[in-house]
Amino acid sequence: MSREIRSMRESLPNVLDSYKISKPLFAFILLLFDAILVALIISYVPYTKIDWDAYMSQVEGFLDGERDYTNLKGDTGPLVYPAGFLYVYSIIQFITGGQVYLAQVLFGILYIVNLGIVFFIYLKTDVLPWWALGLLCLSKRLHSIFVLRLFNDCFAMMLLHTSVALLLLEHWYLAMIIFSAAVSIKMNVLLYAPPLFLLMLKGMSIKGVFFALLGAASLQILLGLPFLLFHPIAYISRAFNLGRVFIHFWSVNFKFVPDNVFVSKEFASALLLLHLTLLLVFAHYRWSKHEGGLINLVKSRLSNAVLESSTIQQFFSRKSRFKTPSGELMFVGNFIGIVCARSLHYQFYSWYFYSLPFLLWKTPYLTPLRLILFFGIEVCWNIYPSNFYSSMLLLFLHLCILWGLWISPSEYPYVEERTSQGKEE
Repeated sequence: MSREIRSMRESLPNVLDSYKISKPLFAFILLLFDAILVALIISYVPYTKIDWDAYMSQVEGFLDGERDYTNLKGDTGPLVYPAGFLYVYSIIQFITGGQVYLAQVLFGILYIVNLGIVFFIYLKTDVLPWWALGLLCLSKRLHSIFVLRLFNDCFAMMLLHTSVALLLLEHWYLAMIIFSAAVSIKMNVLLYAPPLFLLMLKGMSIKGVFFALLGAASLQILLGLPFLLFHPIAYISRAFNLGRVFIHFWSVNFKFVPDNVFVSKEFASALLLLHLTLLLVFAHYRWSKHEGGLINLVKSRLSNAVLESSTIQQFFSRKSRFKTPSGELMFVGNFIGIVCARSLHYQFYSWYFYSLPFLLWKTPYLTPLRLILFFGIEVCWNIYPSNFYSSMLLLFLHLCILWGLWISPSEYPYVEERTSQGKEE
């Protein structure tokens, strides 16, 4: 009897896969249904006041001419986001007049636009079976984050997904500009930076990497210029504060860790060391495996830089043997940061939810286990307040996915070259 049940569980995904449905058509249908769902949520589910009033207070101070970041505050505390946040929410205030309902409609549109971009990424990479695209629409928490709480994470992640989509189209320079714009709204996007830099080393010339980084840095300076000119230290220390300590109560992960340990510098340093170690291990043994390791990759790129043409035309038209980026490196790199984050608040789920199906289908696990992991994580994020057991379970599920990514086969990242001898044969 148990064998029959197990056989049925394993065969169900295969039955779904046997039905041939156009993925773009199914994605379009999902978009329509989710748009209707978002409209219903806005109409019938009460708005939850958390940060909106604080955002509007900070924007009002900026629009009134305040350029000292230490004086830009709201009812939930001081402004801690880079300048792009102020520009985006100033536009939102102009459009909505600060009215919550109009802002919800705007965020509902943002939700659908973001979902459309995410669908494009999945259709381009062709990682999921058609039916699994529906998983991207099933999160209660994500709908709440976008249209009931109006967090700035929504705009940051929409721009991040746009950057990933542009990378898939090999528009490296524009992708970096959009990536920098996302960072200017919320710094969590920097979790994607290490794998993005590695992708650039693989797919661009050294000159290309330099100019792409220069463009991204220039945008940060341009956006922050009104504050950098008058109060540079206040701006940099507040907008790019990497040492913030979050309240233990609001943490979804590590709730099983005692409060005094949670806020300690030792715990933060241990997690940072673990984060950097995992990034280096994945970069050396996984992401640079076919180049002979991370050090060999860097050496080969530096040596190739000497041989690259110095003409502008050839520089911008340089063709690489590197395959079109799949987004895997960026999603895995970000997920490593999520696993090692000291505190994950409820809105932080938007940082990696849309990459979960991608990551799960990159593991060698059977589909039933993938679904268990997916819905298990969703359950953990919908338990309020989080507790000892939910945070312990969330960490366990994260580690299961990370292990699956570690043991999964590594794809050869370069286009196979056909020799003239092979053609003659």
